Amino acid sequence: MFDLIVRGGLWFDGTGGDPRIANLGIAGGRVVAASADPLDETGCPDVVDACGKWVMPGFIDIHTHYDAEVLLNPGLGESVRHGITTVLFGCCSMSTVYVENDDAADLFSRVEAVPRRHVIGALDRFRDWDGPEGYIECIDGLPLGPNVASFVGHSDLRTAVLGLGRATDGSVRPTRAEIDTMARMLDRALRAGMLGMSGMDTQLDKLDGDRYRSRALPSTYARWPERWRLVDVLRERCGVLQSAPDIDRPLTALMFFLASGTRLFRRERAVPVSLLVSFDTKTARGAHIALRRLTQWGNTVLRSDVRFQHLPVPFTLYSDGIDLPVFEEFGAGTAALHLRDQIERNALLADEDYRRRFRRELRGKLFKPSAWNKDFYEATVVECPDVANVGKSFGRIADERGVDPVDAFLDVLVEHGERNVRWTTTLHNDREAVLDRMATYPTVHLGFSDAGAHLRNMAFYNMPLRFLRRMRDAREAGSPIMSIGHAVHRLTGELGSWFGLDAGYLRLGDRADLVVIDPHALDARVDEYHESPVPFYDGLSRMVNRDDATVVATAVGGTVVYRLGRFADGYGETVRTGRYLRHGRYPY
Repeated sequence: MFDLIVRGGLWFDGTGGDPRIANLGIAGGRVVAASADPLDETGCPDVVDACGKWVMPGFIDIHTHYDAEVLLNPGLGESVRHGITTVLFGCCSMSTVYVENDDAADLFSRVEAVPRRHVIGALDRFRDWDGPEGYIECIDGLPLGPNVASFVGHSDLRTAVLGLGRATDGSVRPTRAEIDTMARMLDRALRAGMLGMSGMDTQLDKLDGDRYRSRALPSTYARWPERWRLVDVLRERCGVLQSAPDIDRPLTALMFFLASGTRLFRRERAVPVSLLVSFDTKTARGAHIALRRLTQWGNTVLRSDVRFQHLPVPFTLYSDGIDLPVFEEFGAGTAALHLRDQIERNALLADEDYRRRFRRELRGKLFKPSAWNKDFYEATVVECPDVANVGKSFGRIADERGVDPVDAFLDVLVEHGERNVRWTTTLHNDREAVLDRMATYPTVHLGFSDAGAHLRNMAFYNMPLRFLRRMRDAREAGSPIMSIGHAVHRLTGELGSWFGLDAGYLRLGDRADLVVIDPHALDARVDEYHESPVPFYDGLSRMVNRDDATVVATAVGGTVVYRLGRFADGYGETVRTGRYLRHGRYPY
């Protein structure tokens, strides 16, 4: 009768309600039975013993950059091993739906720190599409591990219509006909089943390649008349807009509320808008409060539907030398990252005129919200040819040498070879009490993992587990922040409903995408640092998470794909469990 039985677990259905002990029966990829009484296991090919465990919907990761990796590694195991069963990509204005392969590599490689040759190689090998219908068919035909959904990127649209050169030339204004062409291409993507459109306003991210290297992403050059036209298409097709306001002009965030809302232009429906990003940032401690109040006001007064994405764990990054995207935030950082040759880059970092510029620009606007906290004093060396530096902060090194921490940072890089020094710092979300408070904001969505990108810089694949551990620990300490049921809802059903996906719930009739968690194994292991080689990226060692005792099992479409540290035979190679989830304002 059943393809899978999950026996005796504490069952959370994703709605936010209280859990109960239940036996779940699954057939045809859906939940068909939920009973306090034992189910008949006769003939059932797989039974998961969940006694003493938590059973809940698979997590939804709303912000990844798996666009290239999904072609080479469709199992996406780094996410699935931590209970994530649905991922969204095509974020931050970048997708590979319309854009040519070389242009796609220019868009992705430097911004997301994914090896350029592998982006081109993946597209050259697998690309057989010339539009969204073929793109979806290709992705859906892969041996997917998790379910996927995706945006079409504004930079993708602009580049396909204008060419990458014109799309990144600030003097170019697209004609009405060109904007109409972008609108038709967006409409086609939405009708094919794509989630919506992603954009990017802040000029932090830069192009790779030799043709237009260090120019900002194409979408950052768009004016609002162009954006309004595309938003109208999203409104008509019930699509979602994902974007990021211009960090240098924070008040432009108001435009997204106007674009989303119904009051100003008497529109029939609001456009769901998911914005980057709500941090407890060190450079502007009250910024998250201002964003919350702005969102509450805009959603009420303008009748908009805006949420800010929020990473509910400390935003700790690692870097090999200066290869960190946050340095693109100021001109001196971009000038160094513009140089790919290490000898040339080391020479620049040693130049005194350059150093004066670096210090001046780094400290130019101390109280503006930013991606980089501008604090080298706390940044700590974790790898260095001179082992005496390992474990020291650049502040301590500066004190020992009697120099400025910025000079200590640059000196160590020049002395030992810029890419031979690995260091770490926590940029944002360093105060646990504030993180706990932010987790309760209805104006934020819990998710900003950037999975599949910044392979040497960060690893938040297990972000939901770390969040649940904190909520569990708070309850056990007698100071609960929210019920575990509500915490699960924030990671699952809330996201599935808002993004219009058939995902996030585990009720009768729902897709059987689920994770079984051992709450007793939610411990310090979820915070540990790990690296693992990536075979499809020529053995590149990337940051990962490895808390394998926590997830007892992950199932996608009613099939257990991961259990106790091991993936199922043929996973990501011949077995297809995930699907491309076509968008629709799913009725919950």
